[in-house]
Amino acid sequence: MALSWNEIKDRAVKFSKEWKDTTNEEADAKPFLDAFFDVFGITRKKIGTFEHRVKKLSDADGYIDLLWKGTILVEMKSRGKNLDRAFQQAIDYTHGLKQNELPKYVLVCDFHIFRLYDTEEQTTLSFTLDELVLNVQSFGYLLGYQKKTYKEQDPANIKAAELMGKLHDRLEEIGYEGHPLEVYLVRILFCLFAEDTTIFDKQQFQDYIEHRTAEDGSDLASKIQELFQVLNTAKDKRFKNLDEQLNDFPYVNGKLFEEILPMASFDSKMRQALLDCCYIDWSKISPAIFGSMFQSVMNPKERRNLGAHYTSESNILKLIKPLFLDELWTEFESIKGNKNKLPEFHKKISQLKFLDPACGCGNFLVITYRELRLLELEILRATYKSGQGVLDVSDIIWLDVDMMCGIEYEEFPARIAEVAMWLIDHQMNMQISNEFGQYFARLPLKKSAKIVHGDALEVNWEEVVAKKELSYIIGNPPFIGAKIMSQLQRDAIVKEFENSQGSGVLDYVSGWYIKAAKYIQNTKIKVAFVSTNSIVQGEQTSLLWGQMLNKYGITIHFAHRTFKWSNEAKGNAAVYCVIVGFANFDTNNKRIFEYEDIKGEAHEIKAKNINPYLVDAKNILIDKNTNPICNVPKMSFGNMPLDGGNLLFTDEEKIKFISIEPDSERFILPLISAFEFLNGYKRWCLWLVNAQPSELKQMPEVLKRVELVKKFRLNSVAPSTQKFALTPTLFRDRNQPESYILIPSTTSENRKFIPMGFFLKDNIANNSCHTVPNGSLFHFGVLMSTMHMAWVKTTCGRLKSDFRYSKDIVYNNYPWPENPSDKQIKTIEEKAQNVLDVRASFPNSSLADLYNPLTMPPALVKAHSELDKAVDAAYSKQAFTSEAKRMEFLFELYEKYTAGLFVKEMKSKK
Repeated sequence: MALSWNEIKDRAVKFSKEWKDTTNEEADAKPFLDAFFDVFGITRKKIGTFEHRVKKLSDADGYIDLLWKGTILVEMKSRGKNLDRAFQQAIDYTHGLKQNELPKYVLVCDFHIFRLYDTEEQTTLSFTLDELVLNVQSFGYLLGYQKKTYKEQDPANIKAAELMGKLHDRLEEIGYEGHPLEVYLVRILFCLFAEDTTIFDKQQFQDYIEHRTAEDGSDLASKIQELFQVLNTAKDKRFKNLDEQLNDFPYVNGKLFEEILPMASFDSKMRQALLDCCYIDWSKISPAIFGSMFQSVMNPKERRNLGAHYTSESNILKLIKPLFLDELWTEFESIKGNKNKLPEFHKKISQLKFLDPACGCGNFLVITYRELRLLELEILRATYKSGQGVLDVSDIIWLDVDMMCGIEYEEFPARIAEVAMWLIDHQMNMQISNEFGQYFARLPLKKSAKIVHGDALEVNWEEVVAKKELSYIIGNPPFIGAKIMSQLQRDAIVKEFENSQGSGVLDYVSGWYIKAAKYIQNTKIKVAFVSTNSIVQGEQTSLLWGQMLNKYGITIHFAHRTFKWSNEAKGNAAVYCVIVGFANFDTNNKRIFEYEDIKGEAHEIKAKNINPYLVDAKNILIDKNTNPICNVPKMSFGNMPLDGGNLLFTDEEKIKFISIEPDSERFILPLISAFEFLNGYKRWCLWLVNAQPSELKQMPEVLKRVELVKKFRLNSVAPSTQKFALTPTLFRDRNQPESYILIPSTTSENRKFIPMGFFLKDNIANNSCHTVPNGSLFHFGVLMSTMHMAWVKTTCGRLKSDFRYSKDIVYNNYPWPENPSDKQIKTIEEKAQNVLDVRASFPNSSLADLYNPLTMPPALVKAHSELDKAVDAAYSKQAFTSEAKRMEFLFELYEKYTAGLFVKEMKSKK
């Protein structure tokens, strides 16, 4: 067991006095270094060798005074000798070392002056012998006993995950698989962390593998099995004649090593793979980050994208800070000077309990626990000033891992989560040990986080943690869209929503929301989940939140509006998320976190109410509506061919077809799909609506196409398609007014505006578009405005991240300007025409080019700005300062239009 800093400091003082008059390298270097390492409770013989021979760059032999492989190289000189030369000599020696032998530190010393070089951080610390007591913590690395800074995408994480992946693959190849393999690797993971973080002695596990097992790996499995048994056995219960190196390992307990596993099997390559894992410095690797990466290496399909699935620390903090952490820190700041209130506050946070019902490898639980332990450290600093002589650190640390609970569908990440909680607990104990100078490790392990292996939608949460004990529910439930869910998953959601109408279209995450809402009834439990923004957009919003609000009395306390969920992993697909915090009671402290740039930082807005669209407005739910709520033209879908491609032509196909069948030319019209419209391409179709039978008879090539359409429809398994075989000359749907505004059904979220356009009846709109029949310049101007786009962003559904424009949700429910004056209408029409004119001045640029944020011409930007001013003026005399303000206004206007729950009089006129 590691010494406390207080003990180390006492030893450092004695060491400095004992060796103050030593000067000679030859006579005194070895006993000096033996005594130096003893200051830290390290037996030099176990870790390092004197006069270690290496080949220098010159190919001559060199001799390192002392080498602890992978940790520290020491070069001693007689007092007064040049230490710069000594350092250069030490660096020259490193060229003869293997990669895993390279030291993190180089120490040069002349018995009076110590210079410690950190080879990774490129820093130097210099002090004298009598100052050693003030600098002992700089040698914390020797014990695995130092503060750590974690980087979310540190290469060390990826390298460690890859090495563990190799070990996993080789064990699986020999037939060691399933549950035993998962438990086996979690135990190895614990040992690797333990030897770099003071749970074990430094490199204790590595030394055991290197010195007690054969190079061919033939006895490695039995030796590891023996080690697992020792780690599960109390010191006083172990065999009296147990190998000394084995007996030096501590008793771990915690049931981690309790289960007896089948014997594995190793060869020389597998043994080397394990040693390569040992050579990584695991103290650098965050349990929160590495857990999910470690899980991903177990799936070779996911391994190419290491790190894609972990929840970044910054995103976890976005959830836990407004949920509880900000409030706790505020309370602490208000009482930290009051010694009477501090114990009461300390007790309060020690009694909190958390549940993550989709915990994965425990990222949320680990970061939450770490943040609470940091708060506990500040409480202890405020309570126990230095020099007060705290006798037992274990008495003043009240927080423990059993305050964390989780549910996880897969067993392997569930086991990793348990281990990750022990590891973060130990690291926080080390931080407090650093602070108070007393070593504290919770060994043997007596408490553990309660991580239940099961389906969170089937498990009774109260059996995991009782309502009366629980404080907060947190997490990041699975991101699985309704269209890609399995039937079992869909059935689980429908069951959770008690077979309510429409529940089959809800995303998987909605099950966690509704189950949490049921669980927290009549309690003070607060909940916050990260989820895709689909649950606050489109048709899902009213289906989910209709029950959340009306059936279960849920109130949203805080929300992060849409932000981009991403990390540094290669090939990481963008996911657009929200965070929603809610409870079964109200609060006066409602907050919305708004992102002007979804990739940037949020700014906080105080809100009176947060509705299901995450807007400061009343709890309005927008359902599908078959007619517009305002007096505007009724929107239609474009024309669906349902033809197997037989009525369609490219430019080249059209020219060739007309050359064979000249009479067909007047029946071939432009086909406008969203893709062609946005990208400036041409496509054509046979539009035979007005073709007479006698005309068709004279066009045999056209009839061949028509025959192919008939066969395509007849061969369909869908009866609804088969019936259209009776009219093979026609598109399935035909909605072609004299003129219309065309709106692409799906368009990139990167554009500030959805590009729309005017067309006459001889341009056939494809079913990938919506149309506003006989729409005017006024209608076009309003639809192309920032005001309308604010409504789109808030209410429309998404295809991946792209806008998916909806007739029944978006257009029919859009609140148009209330009674605009003739002058306002005319101004909007003029500005709308100006937008069209500016577009036309760039004939060689597609709409995709014109509306790309990076290439949008300044003239078009200005034209839209002028159109926005005109549209805004038709809505209000007051300027709209943000998108949130626009939505607050539009929801109020929507409520006004729909008063009376869409009474018949509100239907639009044609």
